[in-house]
Amino acid sequence: MATASHYLTPEEAGADIAPEAIVVRFAGDSGDGMQLTGGQFTLSTALAGNDLATFPDFPAEIRAPQGTTFGVSAFQINFGSAAIETAGDAPDVLIAMNPAALKVNVADLKAGGLIIADEGEFGARNLAKAGYEVNPLEDDSLARWQLIRFNISQLTLDAVKPFGLGNKEALRCKNMWTLGLALWMFDRDRGPIEQWLRTKFAKAPELAEANIAALNAGHAYGETAEIGGQIRQHHIDPAPAEPGLYRTVTGAEAISIGLVAGARLAGLPMFFGGYPITPASAILHHLSRLKEYGVTTFQAEDEIAAIGSAIGASYAGSLGVTSSSGPGIALKGEAMGLAIMTELPLVIINSQRGGPSTGLPTKTEQSDLYQAVYGRNGDAPMPVIAARSPADAFDCAIEACRIATQYMTPVMLLTDGYIANAAEPWKVPDMAEYMPFPVRFHDQAPSEGEAVNPYVRDEKLARVWIKPGTPGLTHRIGGIEKNFGSGHIDYAPANHQLMTDTRFAKVDGVADSIPDQDVCLGSEGARLAVVGWGSTFGPIHQAVRRVRSRGLDVAHIHLRHIWPNPRNLGDLLRSFDKVIVPEMNKGQLKTLLRDQYLIDARPVNKVSGQPFKIAEIEAAIEEALA
Repeated sequence: MATASHYLTPEEAGADIAPEAIVVRFAGDSGDGMQLTGGQFTLSTALAGNDLATFPDFPAEIRAPQGTTFGVSAFQINFGSAAIETAGDAPDVLIAMNPAALKVNVADLKAGGLIIADEGEFGARNLAKAGYEVNPLEDDSLARWQLIRFNISQLTLDAVKPFGLGNKEALRCKNMWTLGLALWMFDRDRGPIEQWLRTKFAKAPELAEANIAALNAGHAYGETAEIGGQIRQHHIDPAPAEPGLYRTVTGAEAISIGLVAGARLAGLPMFFGGYPITPASAILHHLSRLKEYGVTTFQAEDEIAAIGSAIGASYAGSLGVTSSSGPGIALKGEAMGLAIMTELPLVIINSQRGGPSTGLPTKTEQSDLYQAVYGRNGDAPMPVIAARSPADAFDCAIEACRIATQYMTPVMLLTDGYIANAAEPWKVPDMAEYMPFPVRFHDQAPSEGEAVNPYVRDEKLARVWIKPGTPGLTHRIGGIEKNFGSGHIDYAPANHQLMTDTRFAKVDGVADSIPDQDVCLGSEGARLAVVGWGSTFGPIHQAVRRVRSRGLDVAHIHLRHIWPNPRNLGDLLRSFDKVIVPEMNKGQLKTLLRDQYLIDARPVNKVSGQPFKIAEIEAAIEEALA
C-alpha cells in the first residue's frame, strides 16, 4: 500500500502534472450505508497499492427523514498512482442512490463526469421529497454529464432472493451491490471484502452470504451487462512507495495510537477522561480497545468531569488526556486554567467542527484557534500544536505528550472534523527511531525542618512532579496563586506578577525545543508565501505545486507549532514580498501573525463546513500576484 509523500522535491514541483487519479463519490440516504461502502472501497484501494485520501461527509441528524436532502450521506475518495494530498476537488464519478443524493451532489461533479443512478428509487414520492418536479433522469437537466441508470434496488432483491430475506432487509444489501460494481469498475479484489462480511456477520451467516451475493452480483453486472462505453473497467497502477509496513489510518485512530506511543516514550500509564461529542468521540472508542498498553479510559457524565478526572490522574502520576470539540472545549475552560495554575501535564485534543454553539456538528472548520491560544480567563498560556493530516496526527500526539511532560503544562492538539474522519495510507514507523523522554518524579524528601515546595523549577522552568504517597513529600496544589519560593498561597501583587511572568516564560521556552520553521515547497524570499495550518495542507501544497509548474514564484509554509511559534518564523515571513493565509475561519491565524510579527498577512477565508478545493487556493494565489 502506498503513502502520500507530503513533501515534493523541486524537480517534482516543476514537472508537468499528469498523475493518474480518479475521484469517486458514493452518495445516498443516511441509512444506505454509504460510509461503510466508502470505507470498504478504501480498504480495497489501499490493498491495490494506490495512494488515497478520503472525505466522509454525513448529516448531523441521527436519522433524518428518509429520502430528504438534509439526510444525504456521502463518501468521497481520491486515489491514484502518484502522491495524493486531498480528497479531490470534484468527483469524476458520482454514484447516487436516490434523488436527494443526486440533487445535493451533482453540482460538484466534473463536466462530462459519470453519474450512476439507482432508478428504482426515483419514484414520485422520493422525487417530491428531494424537490424535483420532474424526473431528472428523463429530462435534459443532466445533459452535461454522462448518465447511466439502472434499477439497483431490484437487481439487489433478485440477487439475495434465495436467502429468504424480507424486502426491507434485502434492500439493505444494495450498498454491497453498488460496491461490487465499483470494485469491477476499478479492477479491485473482492476477497478481503467477502472475508470482512463473514467476520462482521459471524453470528448471522445468512446475512453474510446475502451481502456477499449482492457484492458478487454487482461485480458480475459490470462484467456481463452491455452498459455502454461510459462504464468500463479502469486499472490504476500502484503508487511508488518506500518499503515498509503500511495501513490506512483516520485522524482519530492516529491520535489514539500516538497518545499511547507518547505515554510509552514518557514511561507513564495513560488515563483518558472523555465525554461523547462529534467528531471527537472516535478517540474514546479507539483508546478503549487499547487497555493492554497501560491505557485507562473513562466516559464521564459531562465535559467538566472528564477534564477533572484527567487532571486528577495527572496529579496521581499518570499522563492525563481529555478530548472534545469546540462547545466541549469551552466547558473545559475553567479546568484548563486549574491545570495551568497547578502546572500539571495534560493533553487536550480539540477536534474542531463548524460553529458557534451546536453549529455544524458533522462538518469541518478551523475556527477554534483563538479559543486554543487565548480562550481562558486570566493570563493562561498554553502550548498549541496542529496536525496537518490523519497520518501526521500520530507524530503530533507524541509531540503533545513530550511538551506536556517536559514542561509540566497542559497542551492543546488541534485537529478538525476532516482530519478526524478522513483516511489516508500511513507507513507504520519504527519506534526505535523516536527519542524517549522519560519522566522523573521528584522523590527526595527535604532536610529536617524544611518544608516541601512543589514549585521548585528546573532549567525549563518546569516544576517538580511529586507522586502522592511519596514518603516525606506530602504536599498540596490548587487553583489559588502560589508563592514563587515556597508554593504556599500568596496574594501579594509582586508575587502574582512574578508567577504570571514565569508561566509565560515557561511556555515561551517550549520554542527552544522545537525545530525552526521550514519551507514545505519553494524557497525563502519568494514573491509570495502561502501560510497554512492544520488540514489545509493538502490543497495548499497542490495549489502551490501547480502554480510553480507554471513559473510563479510561490512558496508554501505550514505551521505545526501554533503557540509558541518557531523562533525563526518572524524573519522567515518577512523575507517574502507578500503573505496570504488560507484557513477555514474568518482569519484567526492571519490575526495572530499580524500581532506577533507586524507583517501584512492577508486572509483567504472559507467557512462553509467543507474543505478548501485546490482550485480555490490556486485562484487566491493568482489574485495575490496579479
